[in-house]
Amino acid sequence: MSTSYAGFWLRFGAVIIDWILMGLVNGVLRGMTGDEFLYSVLTLLTGWLYYALMESSAHQATLGKKVIGIRVTDLDGNRIGFGRATGRHFGKIISAILLLIGYIMAAFTEKKQALHDILAGTLVVKR
Repeated sequence: MSTSYAGFWLRFGAVIIDWILMGLVNGVLRGMTGDEFLYSVLTLLTGWLYYALMESSAHQATLGKKVIGIRVTDLDGNRIGFGRATGRHFGKIISAILLLIGYIMAAFTEKKQALHDILAGTLVVKR
């Protein structure tokens, strides 16, 4: 069975959905906290836990990825653990600070991997 990798535009669609969801959550957090430092910490924690827990769950996908019909796997097509999902999440910082080139790589690499996927040893595949 051949693997069908999720390309840049499918992944981008999932990111937009996740950003909207996280924006709603962050709006609630902002309303609940009057302290900017606490808000920043809570935003960091909820983002990390959302992505790492969802991508390492049996769903293997955030809500955005589920809607689009894609999931995160290891290089052999298996579910990833929380540690690898955490590394993948924070690896996105590197993808972003390189003028987003780390993200754009998903449009050009053989397995449609972004830089954070390569670093974490993950793939994003169609369901």
